[in-house]
Amino acid sequence: MAVKIGDIAPDFSLESASGQRVSLSDFRGMKSVVLYFYPKDETTGCTKEACGFRDSYEAFKRLGAEVLGVSSDSSESHRKFVEHHTLPFTLLSDPKKVVRKLYGVRSSIGIIPGRVTYIIDREGRVIHIFNSQTRPEEHVREALRILKSSIPGSRTVATG
Repeated sequence: MAVKIGDIAPDFSLESASGQRVSLSDFRGMKSVVLYFYPKDETTGCTKEACGFRDSYEAFKRLGAEVLGVSSDSSESHRKFVEHHTLPFTLLSDPKKVVRKLYGVRSSIGIIPGRVTYIIDREGRVIHIFNSQTRPEEHVREALRILKSSIPGSRTVATG
């Protein structure tokens, strides 16, 4: 069953590119989380998406959010991807696609792992879901827009 807006985001624990275990619950009560599922390290769309999150990472931090990327690639693949593109955020390895299934992220055309971004507030509630396989860079803009609009007294400002 797919996670929906308003649901408490299911907790999970996965290995990061650095070999550390990271749980979603590590951030509860402290930070919002931009949890994005992507198909594969070093592919054109996924590189554009990751570099977009990298280039906007300071803005996410100012908004009190952490970025977590999830794919079925190995931690070693993630480590190389992080180093190659100087990614400042955490990539998590889900080789058996357990978390992908837990969130209900479907494959495109039945074979390409889906590209879906979940915005999770500090209390652990899903406040927005963005699903687009073909517009990887839009995931970054949409996440920033939602985070800006969810802060009382802030204005949503269009980005690039």
